[in-house]
Amino acid sequence: MSVLESILLGIVQGVTEFLPVSSSGHLAILQNIFHIETNDSMLFDIMLHLGTLVAVFIVYHKDIWNMIKEALFMVGDMFSNLRTFFLNKIHKTSLKYKKIVHNSYRKFVVLILVSTVPTGLIGVLGKDIVEAASGTLLIPGICLLITGVLLLMAELKKEGSKTPKTVSYGNGLVIGAAQGLATLPGLSRSGTTIATCLFCGLERKFAVKYSFILSIPAILGAAVLEIKDVIAEPIQATQVAIYAVGMIFAGLVGYICIKTMLIIVRKKKFRYFAYYCFVIGIVAIVGHFLV
Repeated sequence: MSVLESILLGIVQGVTEFLPVSSSGHLAILQNIFHIETNDSMLFDIMLHLGTLVAVFIVYHKDIWNMIKEALFMVGDMFSNLRTFFLNKIHKTSLKYKKIVHNSYRKFVVLILVSTVPTGLIGVLGKDIVEAASGTLLIPGICLLITGVLLLMAELKKEGSKTPKTVSYGNGLVIGAAQGLATLPGLSRSGTTIATCLFCGLERKFAVKYSFILSIPAILGAAVLEIKDVIAEPIQATQVAIYAVGMIFAGLVGYICIKTMLIIVRKKKFRYFAYYCFVIGIVAIVGHFLV
């Protein structure tokens, strides 16, 4: 892989990870049409995703920091409640237990954990299917058409009002399942999860935040699962440097696209991306039968 190819794929990753047009679908299409050789490098894939992950941390650093703090406090409260339980049993007292989830950030932490469960299960069980689907233009093309339909439906959805306090754990499971299904190339992760959040009645700005912060455990979890494959890769230092260039571009472009996505969702401009997905999806399907 050349530096220019790495930059191209990094830009595509940054744009399509956060705009609702499917990063995996575009990367699969580009690699199939232009025969860009990544040698099926897991390291390159991980580095591109980590680049976009940095963009999420920068944009939502205050929320993420507060969530980390509250998660640690929750663990402390759980140990405190465990201590109270044993004291009550031993001394026959009725000491009160601390309420674990008592503010929005704590609820948001639990919601993300709940959503991550179905995402992880679907991701692990469907790994082989996703890898096979990425080697063809047909599946990404069909999934891009599905993404377009979801985006049009999301634009027509009435404004929701749910915030962390009012989002149910059932909603969290549904959103997580949607993210798991979006591992299929062509099915936009951001588009699918944001649309599902809107269908569940979440407030639009919170729907975007939920979608992007939910990507953190998904990306980190996938990276951990692929570490063994990365270790087994025969990679040269020069190739790692080329991958790093792509990662930097993915992060920079991703940051800009997150900011853009907030405006798009607020102004209900999904239809333009839906039309784009329809066009690219049809091109990919036609290309499958011609290439």
